[in-house]
Amino acid sequence: MKTIKTYTEFWPFYLREHARPATRGWHYVGTALAIILLIYLLATQKWVLIPFVLVCGYFFAWVSHGLIEKNKPATFTYPLWSLASDFKMLFHFLTGTMGRELEKAGVTPVSQAE
Repeated sequence: MKTIKTYTEFWPFYLREHARPATRGWHYVGTALAIILLIYLLATQKWVLIPFVLVCGYFFAWVSHGLIEKNKPATFTYPLWSLASDFKMLFHFLTGTMGRELEKAGVTPVSQAE
């Protein structure tokens, strides 16, 4: 595998690593829970909960890669770009533009359904 040098190269790779809708769905759950918990943490200043933000964010993602996508999470190789991409993917889902992003990345409806 070649080393990815820019985020512009990384984003399509990230989407191809999340080709199955169920994988993306579990990522949305984890990212949304992490955001909700972070807001709660900031509002209540219960700093002891910081580790749970990470657990929420990563648990669902890593399980989905192991059980659904059957690949290694990009987080292990590109941690910051993967984190940013989790939020970007959630944004595209919420705004209804994920299909267009998947198409640009070469993720076909056939590979999404597999």
